Amino acid sequence: MYRILILSTIFAGAVAIAPVAARADDHHEKRYYDRDARDYHTFDDKEDRAYRVYLSEQHRDYRAFKKNKATEQQQYFKWRHDHPDHMLFKVEIR
Repeated sequence: MYRILILSTIFAGAVAIAPVAARADDHHEKRYYDRDARDYHTFDDKEDRAYRVYLSEQHRDYRAFKKNKATEQQQYFKWRHDHPDHMLFKVEIR
């Protein structure tokens, strides 16, 4: 009986922690390897803004970057190397 109590407590704890662990994983920045340029792109909020500019220029609807095929991701990386941050984002200095 004591073993069943311990196992059920461990199981209940794992069930309670699983959603927290899954949610914490959503906030990590994902890195993608650019095969052509042989570098990594960290997909964070800034990169998401640049990706939305790219989609707008290409007249495409938004689709999560991670759901794109590898060839579509490579097309974006090629575009991204031609459009650095200072060309995409205006910084106002007062």
